[in-house]
Amino acid sequence: MGRAVAPRLGAALATAALVAAGGAVLSMPEASAATGSATGYATQNGGTTGGAGGQTVRATTGTAIHAALCARPSTSTPLVIEVEGTINHGNTTKVSGTGCNTADGVIELKQISNVTIVGVGGGALFDQLGIHIRESSNIIIQNVTVRNVKKSGSPISNGGDAIGMESGVRNVWVDHVTLEASGGESEGFDGLFDMKDNTQYVTLSYSTLRNSGRGGLIGSSESDLSNGFITYHHNLYENIDSRAPLLRGGTAHIYNNHYVSLNESGINSRAGARAKVDNNYFEDSKDVLGTFYTDAAGYWQVSGNIFDNVTWSAPGTDNNPAGPNPQSNTTVSIPYAYSLDNASCVPAVVNQTAGANKGLRVSDGSCSPQTPAPTTPQPTPTTPQPTTPAPTTPAPTPPAGTNLSIGAGADGSSKADGTSYGNVRDGDLSTFWSPAGATGSVSVKWGSATTVSRIAIREAAGSAGAIGSWRVVNGDTGAVLTSGSGAGVITFPATSLKKVTFEITGSTGTPKVAEFETYAS
Repeated sequence: MGRAVAPRLGAALATAALVAAGGAVLSMPEASAATGSATGYATQNGGTTGGAGGQTVRATTGTAIHAALCARPSTSTPLVIEVEGTINHGNTTKVSGTGCNTADGVIELKQISNVTIVGVGGGALFDQLGIHIRESSNIIIQNVTVRNVKKSGSPISNGGDAIGMESGVRNVWVDHVTLEASGGESEGFDGLFDMKDNTQYVTLSYSTLRNSGRGGLIGSSESDLSNGFITYHHNLYENIDSRAPLLRGGTAHIYNNHYVSLNESGINSRAGARAKVDNNYFEDSKDVLGTFYTDAAGYWQVSGNIFDNVTWSAPGTDNNPAGPNPQSNTTVSIPYAYSLDNASCVPAVVNQTAGANKGLRVSDGSCSPQTPAPTTPQPTPTTPQPTTPAPTTPAPTPPAGTNLSIGAGADGSSKADGTSYGNVRDGDLSTFWSPAGATGSVSVKWGSATTVSRIAIREAAGSAGAIGSWRVVNGDTGAVLTSGSGAGVITFPATSLKKVTFEITGSTGTPKVAEFETYAS
């Protein structure tokens, strides 16, 4: 499958080449911050929220993206990175820190969780630079363009994949992105959207994949069958030779996509894979569904699809096309709710919604694109302005009972000079702990399990209102007990634990925690 797609690219690639040579970004509509909620299989297994509730930062280089990840107090601290401008090899270097594991020449989301990367402003272009997600979970990538990532030639990045996931990845939502190449394997390109080595619960929605030999795959070989539960909906696949996608094992839900010019094959279900293929529009293409290039059979359930000028090859030992009259040979149960557009309007809906810089428009299932409202207000990623956060559970008086923090231990993330973890449990409001930056965490801990259901966070004199968003975390298990904003009294279900952590994920000014009181009731 190394045949070049370049002869079919035409004027679109000529324009892209001129832009690349001039070092400019194409004029495009103003992009907006992350909106909407995850769909498809990304809603399962606890859901996908990315960096929601965390600090929002702005990055205009790849190094700045890495630096934002590394500045977090932990690898799981929620973070939203708004990206604007061109990210390339020249401005993407490795950065070190507590919240990251990065590398040169690739955007590396490795061994982390709870991160959103979203294109804003004039748009975000990852030029010849791939995005690599490895051993990570709860990741959102939205409203970006990734183009011309190579695995051979120069420069190389991410094994030639525009977006690649591997090694125990869970819960990723990729939405309103444009992924494109300028040819096939012989020109140095690989897949646009690849998942392998135990990657699960992923959704690709409202995105454009074009001008590539390979659209993407689930599973790197016939023995890599640990991947699955992937949803593809409202995407445009255009001028793709094959792998739209290639499924090796696992379960996929493929609905309301528009396929144009699939030159050799399309949805390739093999090695026991099961695909539910609903209300898609296939146009001017060949062998859009079946098992191809292997005798290891895959399966499909089909309904509501339109096949417009689709040709089918003859069956053979290593070739089992589903057409010319595709019929279901399995059933696939879908665990989440979804709304289907009629296949006849899919080309129009996808044209208005799919890809970066389309205003993040979505369909409501009635063939009428809508612009979603932001899920939560996004803070402006500039110099913070003083605000008065509203405590989630304000209380004018201390909780009743014994303050269990007195005499307990304490630790946390990096602290500012001249402060101490112990200052939060000494009963003295004149001493305090501050994180080394705008975010950080401090913990109270005991030698044996202790039941806690209420904490009181008291800010030092002169710093009231500095603490913004926060999470309370069970230090034994990592489970989030509750979250909110502003200092005060915080309640949650009674929990037996040895360590409880107060994690500041957003602030204005310098947060100063004078006391971290804990109570049984």
